[in-house]
Amino acid sequence: MTAAHSRIAGAALCMLTLAAAGARAQHLEPRAYSNAPVGMNFLIAGYAYSTGGLSIDPAQPLTNAKLDIHTPLVAYAHAFDAWGKSAKFDTVFASGCLDGTAELNGVPASRDVCGLLDPTFRLAVNLYGAPALQLKDFASYRQDLIVGASLQVQAPLGQYDPTRLVNLGTNRWAFRPEIGISKALRPFTVEVVLSANLYTTNHDYLGGSTREQDPVYATQLHLIYEFRGGAWLAFDANYYMGGRSSVNGVAQNDELGNSRFGATLALPWDRKNSLKLNVSRGVLVRAGDDFTTFGLAWQHRWGGGL
Repeated sequence: MTAAHSRIAGAALCMLTLAAAGARAQHLEPRAYSNAPVGMNFLIAGYAYSTGGLSIDPAQPLTNAKLDIHTPLVAYAHAFDAWGKSAKFDTVFASGCLDGTAELNGVPASRDVCGLLDPTFRLAVNLYGAPALQLKDFASYRQDLIVGASLQVQAPLGQYDPTRLVNLGTNRWAFRPEIGISKALRPFTVEVVLSANLYTTNHDYLGGSTREQDPVYATQLHLIYEFRGGAWLAFDANYYMGGRSSVNGVAQNDELGNSRFGATLALPWDRKNSLKLNVSRGVLVRAGDDFTTFGLAWQHRWGGGL
């Protein structure tokens, strides 16, 4: 494997987040703004298992939760030239099976459901430090400082039952503008990512109620060590806050102040295929989301002269 192919193997795996059931404020996603050759395509198949007090919507307070969710998913990403800047489009489609018990306002409840999760679509552009390059020019590229921005849209197409509190879909649109900064200090890379999660109103919440939610503000920090041959190991942390909801105009006591720690290992085995493994755990939980997630993803890349 050439040096250029090694960097591609490490770069592209960032395009998929194996977070618990797609709870978007909880992202732990290293190398989201790394460069990739123009015209390259990525197909990703993955699986995530989460257990504990998890929820698709982290602002829904569940107590004594013992829930498990199995999440197979598939994703596609494409790197392209945006006015001389490297850019990527990616989309993730996932399904899930959730089962377990929890308490809401002291009342025991159980849930056993399978279905689709809300899909996501994202456009990311590197504004500084990662020019659009063909594969033949990628061999001489060395990252220094990268500044990028993205917008992710989550569409309300997943399974949703308005008579239930816990669902796989959310029955609302969500938008996540984000800015990321990545600095190479070889063999390490340090990344800081800032984002806001914005939500539309759910007009069919628990039997016809109206639920609104304030934005959730999040930050991520990643420390990445790059091995020879394209493998890398990242230590990941985040903190997200806000998100207080209201039901029929009545404010709820569900404002977030949560943090997760995790680790991600990427292992390329040839010029076109890679594996990624990750694990994360809630370490500071004000409301919801005291859960552990394990993930595995396979990636195949083609095009762009590969």
